[in-house]
Amino acid sequence: MDSLQRLIELDAVARLRSHDATLFADDAAGIELAAASFGWVEPAIGATPVLPLLKRLAQEAAEEGVSDIVLLGMGGSSLASLVIGEVLGGPAVRLHVLDTTAPLSVARVVGTLDPATTLYLVASKSGSTIEPLSLYAIFRDEADNELGSQAAGKRFIAITDPDTSLESLAATGGFRALVSSPADVGGRFSALTVFGLTTASLLGVNVELLLERATAMSTLCALPPAENPAAKLAAFICDAHAAGRDKLTVVSSGSLASFGLWVEQLVAESLGKEGTGIVPVVELSEEYPEGYGPDRAVVVLRTEDDSRLAGWVPSLAEAGPVLELTLRDGYDLGEQFVVWEHAVALLGPLLGVNPFGQPNVAAAKAATAAVLAGQLQAPDADIVLTDGTSLTFAGGLEAPSPAPESLTGALGGFLGVLAAGDFLGILAYLPAEAELLSPLRAAAVLVSARTGAAVTLEIGPRYLHSTGQLHKGGAQNGVFVLVTTRDHADVPVPGQQWCLSELHRAQAEGDLTTLIAADRRVLRVDLQDASAESIAALARALIDAAGE
Repeated sequence: MDSLQRLIELDAVARLRSHDATLFADDAAGIELAAASFGWVEPAIGATPVLPLLKRLAQEAAEEGVSDIVLLGMGGSSLASLVIGEVLGGPAVRLHVLDTTAPLSVARVVGTLDPATTLYLVASKSGSTIEPLSLYAIFRDEADNELGSQAAGKRFIAITDPDTSLESLAATGGFRALVSSPADVGGRFSALTVFGLTTASLLGVNVELLLERATAMSTLCALPPAENPAAKLAAFICDAHAAGRDKLTVVSSGSLASFGLWVEQLVAESLGKEGTGIVPVVELSEEYPEGYGPDRAVVVLRTEDDSRLAGWVPSLAEAGPVLELTLRDGYDLGEQFVVWEHAVALLGPLLGVNPFGQPNVAAAKAATAAVLAGQLQAPDADIVLTDGTSLTFAGGLEAPSPAPESLTGALGGFLGVLAAGDFLGILAYLPAEAELLSPLRAAAVLVSARTGAAVTLEIGPRYLHSTGQLHKGGAQNGVFVLVTTRDHADVPVPGQQWCLSELHRAQAEGDLTTLIAADRRVLRVDLQDASAESIAALARALIDAAGE
């Protein structure tokens, strides 16, 4: 039976639209979780009440000459804003999305801002997420020193669920505003709630038009499966998965490149659990991608005027299933947010998983806390190379004997464990700087072409709130190289006994221990520093290790 027919027999579209939680679970806890997660289904209904507040905040920002907006958030609290900013934002106001704890990245942003003309958005659904709260402490201390406490408080806006600790912090800290997020929407389904719309409004985006496009698509997503764009997308992905094509590869027009990151977190975190899942792969090559294997299905996401990408579709279709999605203009993001959210929800019953839970994300958070508290330690290094790089083989991988003399040699043996259907995940706890990371992006493209395996490049700790769920909870087909550094750069975190570099490293080591607990194959590469030279050397070693 094909997936579209299964959706018909499940009456899945009607049950989703009527908020029937039994579509997604048959146990009491799962039903309760799903029942509390339907607020995204009709986007305009949830967004309309908050639009006057967002308009007021945008008007104040324009009148005050706000030059920069800094978003402090992770995963679902940040990625939609990143996409909206890159696709629809203009030059008048700069958007900085800080979903990292890398000291070099944070220090760079701190050093370029004038708090008097900056607005800081502290975004956390739970109100207790460690990354945005730590970053808030850093930026608040900077603003207090520059402006004084009372004026500094007015530079901050909190976005959080009702009755969270962040809501209390907004009150005691004299924030400009508290924007309450709907409690019945999970973070990764929150693109068209206040998590995405607050940033959009402050950037001068026409929020009403964005919601108008979203509402039109929401109407189409209520149609029977044969006429329903979301059902067709879900069926395409599920049919491919059933045929062994579980690497959902997103090939995007350049202006839409960031949308792949949003799709990645939605798909991976919603569906990567209970030993199954879809592996989203954001295509990093700007040239025609060569060598896709039999585990690939491709979604081409392009603007209508991107004739180059349109020309790729026939060739891609010769190698495997391809679905093409086109956007008339940037405001069709509203349509795409809706169709993907509906499709991923419908994939839940097709794959037999509850799309609204994320059990392994919580495990990684707990491990980070344990590392910071000194209650958990990562395994010691197995090999230390002459340049000081240390290597740890874990999750069933044994250190080679005799020990390799170079990083290329170590990586060559490591890549040799890749089998048909595996993917390679490069998990990089490095500064989130495009220039620094460009060699690794190029390496990922070449390693994929040479090995035939899908390769993903994930930046930590961002991915802990998205693909991290899939890495631990999905199928046993991931092989991971986890990259850390012993960089001396640091930023103190006011109110904490640890600094930002310690948090950044603890998140990497917490993730390493949870990968090991899930019996994932992983090699940790601990570099001497996060310099451009060290990262480029790692990239060259990966390329050389993959052969010709």
